[in-house]
Amino acid sequence: MKTSRTLTAAVSAAASLALLTSTVADAAPRPGPTPNARAHGIEKRGDAYMGWNNPRLPATKTNPGVLATVSGIDVSSHQGNVDWSAQWGAGHRFAYVKASEGDYYVNPYFAQQYNGSYNVGMIRGAYHFATPGDSGGAAQADYFVNHGGGWSRDGKTLPGVLDIEYNPYGATCYGLSQSSMVSWIKAFSDRYRSRTGRDVVIYTTAGWWTQCTGNTTAFRYTNPLWVARYASTPGTLPGGWPYYTFWQYTSTPIDKDYFNGDLTRLKALANG
Repeated sequence: MKTSRTLTAAVSAAASLALLTSTVADAAPRPGPTPNARAHGIEKRGDAYMGWNNPRLPATKTNPGVLATVSGIDVSSHQGNVDWSAQWGAGHRFAYVKASEGDYYVNPYFAQQYNGSYNVGMIRGAYHFATPGDSGGAAQADYFVNHGGGWSRDGKTLPGVLDIEYNPYGATCYGLSQSSMVSWIKAFSDRYRSRTGRDVVIYTTAGWWTQCTGNTTAFRYTNPLWVARYASTPGTLPGGWPYYTFWQYTSTPIDKDYFNGDLTRLKALANG
């Protein structure tokens, strides 16, 4: 009987230690921005934005290489309250707005930016800045959809975007192997489709995609590509994609993008 009580006490102590260890681990702060990220204006978690690690180059005359394009912009909390009438007057006809990041952040300017672009006449959509080292792809897709990343067939709402690029908070590939990263992206994409009925657009750079996914071609026929390259052409596309759907070509004085087609095709993409 004494031996049984001793064993029970030992088990209880071990369980308490495991619970304490788990609680401490859960409470551990996530790493903050790297020095490089801080140099690009990312002061805290949640500040990441599309193309944050691209060089801050002056705007140059571009040659989209297609017969027709539509001009647009993408914004985050860094732009604050956007003057949408001015952006419309500048010729922009679509906008993507950062909705969320990881499983912990929602853009505080999302309503002004998302609704404001819609009200001025733009076709708009939402994007999610992925942090695969924090939680699973399906969980982050749910977080995105639950915080503004949904879709409706109203002719004015574009499918959501998975912004997957250089990690501003640590290791370039978020501590994942190439195969694990591909699985993470697939989990996000599958859950987004199950929640909205649309294939999520993938925003990335050729360099990151090659380094962190092994330049996988797994998404080339399902998910539209949004390529980031600040140059006069979009360059060689990653992942075997035969063409890009969006191209982010400069950050001056705001992130600017082209849609690869005319306004009729952009509306078709919105309608699904």
